[in-house]
Amino acid sequence: MTAQTIEPTQLPATIRTYLTAHAAGEADAAVRAFAPDAVVVDEGRTFRGTAEVLEFLRHAGAQYHYTTALVGASRLDDAQWVAVNRLEGDFPGGVAELGYRFTLADDLITELVIAP
Repeated sequence: MTAQTIEPTQLPATIRTYLTAHAAGEADAAVRAFAPDAVVVDEGRTFRGTAEVLEFLRHAGAQYHYTTALVGASRLDDAQWVAVNRLEGDFPGGVAELGYRFTLADDLITELVIAP
């Protein structure tokens, strides 16, 4: 699969809405971007369904203070997109760039895989 680099503003509205809400710490708003049976994978853990995804959104990284900046984006195909966020904060290492691979269906996130 060849990724096509795009401007972050070209990401689908659902993804941009999620990223904005998540960066602002608004878990209840962020979870509305997910399908009822969505799956999130982060640090080897899998969260299934909006109840588990909401708990993930409320608690992931909560022990740290950090800022998030959207620094890159690509389109993999009609359903898959990648957003690259740069995190800076008081977590080990202090700086990280993470890829957020989204799969969309019917304008909702059905899968989100977060990886370095």
